[in-house]
Amino acid sequence: MKKLKKRFVLGTATLVMSVMLAACGGSDPTDEPAEPTEPGDETEEEATADDEVVTITYARGYDQTGGNEKLIEAFMEKHPNIKVEFQEMPADTGAQHSAYVTAFSAQSSEIDVFDVDVIWPAEFAQANYALELDRFIERDGIDMNQYFPGTVQAGNVGGIQYAMPKFTDAGLLYYRSDIVETPPSTWDELLEMAEDLQGEEGTKFGYLMQAAQYEGMVVNATEFIAAYGGAVIDENGEVVINSPEAIKGLEKMKEIVQSDVVPSDITNFMETETANSFIQGNAVFARNWPYMQALSDGDESNVSGNVEFSLLPAGDAGNAAGLGGWMVMINRYSENVDAAWELVKFMTGPEGQKITAIHGGNAPTIEALYSDDEVLEASPLFANEEFVETLQNAVPRPVSPIYPEISDIMQVEISKLLAGELTAEEAVQNMEEKMNEAIN
Repeated sequence: MKKLKKRFVLGTATLVMSVMLAACGGSDPTDEPAEPTEPGDETEEEATADDEVVTITYARGYDQTGGNEKLIEAFMEKHPNIKVEFQEMPADTGAQHSAYVTAFSAQSSEIDVFDVDVIWPAEFAQANYALELDRFIERDGIDMNQYFPGTVQAGNVGGIQYAMPKFTDAGLLYYRSDIVETPPSTWDELLEMAEDLQGEEGTKFGYLMQAAQYEGMVVNATEFIAAYGGAVIDENGEVVINSPEAIKGLEKMKEIVQSDVVPSDITNFMETETANSFIQGNAVFARNWPYMQALSDGDESNVSGNVEFSLLPAGDAGNAAGLGGWMVMINRYSENVDAAWELVKFMTGPEGQKITAIHGGNAPTIEALYSDDEVLEASPLFANEEFVETLQNAVPRPVSPIYPEISDIMQVEISKLLAGELTAEEAVQNMEEKMNEAIN
């Protein structure tokens, strides 16, 4: 079991009760959400003198970089009347999700601002945990076009913006630069090159990916589906996975998984297995997240200096990389909504994202920051045009308030497809039926 989360005020050592205890003393579940009804409205607690300090709580998972401390320090220096308490949530995202659900389902106001995985906004919006942000965005003239489209889409539910993009992540194709001169531009080319080149420089495999029955496989499947022009759930919340485009994408995924270019136990591979095998020098190509670049150049790598990355190969509809990263939301039951928005606006704006890029190594969601000299110096990834192009093309996983159920359905049916138990047509028919049943 992970240690219970601790909460502290930046610059002090004051401990306070955890969100779990605070939830027990929350408002009556029948109470209406504590939120202003018009732009600029203040809650009773916020209607104070200008020089009175308002205290808000910001919750996020463990951050070993120290970037978030720098971020909050900069915010409080700019807003001396707002004091931010930092609440550390479990490092495991599943445990973090559960802690949020426990608190917010009790309508606890203990947390004001909180970080969320890109797959959570729709669920939290429908569950009435999160505050709509459109009135603040409009009031303060926030240009949502400055962000990468996929990062905005992940926080937009039913046409309403519930989450602001904080930092992003996207799938990449890594390759051995001592073997490959020019990376493949399509999935068909990848298969052909992987077959031709595996065995060179001691490699055992042509390609590595994530094909185990877990969330990472859903990301890989989403990339194949999108690359061939398909989707799982459309912008109206309709299940659209049973399409010729989705079928073709999944057929290509199955073709690769069942080919001789991948390990025989590829359906047991997650990110860790992919990274470990690749840095040992076992493969020519590998799909993984940006963090693998640092591992490839690390002390334990057998391929240091011989690794490059590019866009994931294209299908009929172009390149598609699965979207990762984190966003920021405001607790619907916050008693300090205006102060909470000021923190969200700062963290997700150019100044805040620049701080987390430089001090936390997190990829900004604002495209213009990739022209900032200080940001470009912070990481070689940020200066790489193909990495930025990957972020521009990143596609979110299905946006749904019941995403965990959607993911489970995809995991089961696609695993059967990859094992040869189902055809792609049968798999999408099963997923369509089960998803519609779950949604309805």
